Amino acid sequence: MTSQRFGFVMTAAALVALGVSGCASKNYVRTQTGPLINHSDQLDQKSAENNRAIHDVNDRAQAGITKAQSSADSANANAENASQQANTADTAANDVAHRADTLDSVVKGLDNYREVTKTSVTFGFDKANLTTDDKAQLDTFAGQLGSAKSYILEVTGGTDSVGPAQYNYELSQRRADAVVQYLAAKYNIQPHRFYLIGIGKDQYVADNKTAEGRKENRRVQVRLLSNMNGDNAPSNQPAVTGQATPPSKAPTTVDE
Repeated sequence: MTSQRFGFVMTAAALVALGVSGCASKNYVRTQTGPLINHSDQLDQKSAENNRAIHDVNDRAQAGITKAQSSADSANANAENASQQANTADTAANDVAHRADTLDSVVKGLDNYREVTKTSVTFGFDKANLTTDDKAQLDTFAGQLGSAKSYILEVTGGTDSVGPAQYNYELSQRRADAVVQYLAAKYNIQPHRFYLIGIGKDQYVADNKTAEGRKENRRVQVRLLSNMNGDNAPSNQPAVTGQATPPSKAPTTVDE
C-alpha cells in the first residue's frame, strides 16, 4: 500500500514537473520570438517610411524638372518670337524704300524737284538705334511734310572710315533703315516716297582724322524734295527693288 502511494506521488510529481517544463518552454519561446516580431514590425514601418520619403523626393524632383522644362520652353518661345519680330522688322525696312545709287535713275523729271528742308541724325560707335533726341529731331522734320506737295525723301546713310568696308556698308544701311522705319510707322508715309541713296558710299561730310569729324560721319541725312511743278508725283515713278552695290574701294580702317 505504501508502495502504491509512493508510485502515485512520483507519477503526480512527474506530471507536474512536465507541466511546469511545458509552461516554461512556451514562456521561453514567447520571450524569444516577441522581440523578433516587434523588430520585424519596426523594420516594416521603417521601410514604409523610407518608401514614402523616396516617393516624396521623386515627386518633388519631377515637379522641379517639369517647372524647369516649362521655363525653358517659355524662354525658347520668347526667343523665337523675338527673332520673328526682328526678321519682320528687317523685311519691312527692306520693302519700305527704294534703293539706288542716284535719284536720276529712279525719279523722272528730277530737275523739277527742289530741296525744301533737311535734317541729320548721328549715331554712336557701331550703333544703329535711334535715341530719344534723334526721334525728337525727326519729329520736327516730319512736321513739315503736311504742307509738302508731291514730295520724296532722300535718305543717305553713312559711317566713318574706321572698320572693314563691307561691315560699314551694312551698318550704314541699318542706320538708314532705322530712320525709314521710324518715319514710315509714326507718320504713315507711303513707301514710294523713300529713296535710300548712296548707302555705304564714301560720302563723308567731315574729316575722319578727328573724333569730331568721325562723329559727324556716323549719320543719316534726310532731305525733303518737293516737285515744284506738282505734276510728276513720285508715286508714278518705277520702284527700285534692288539695292546699291557696295563700293569696291573703301577705307580699311569698324565704325567709331
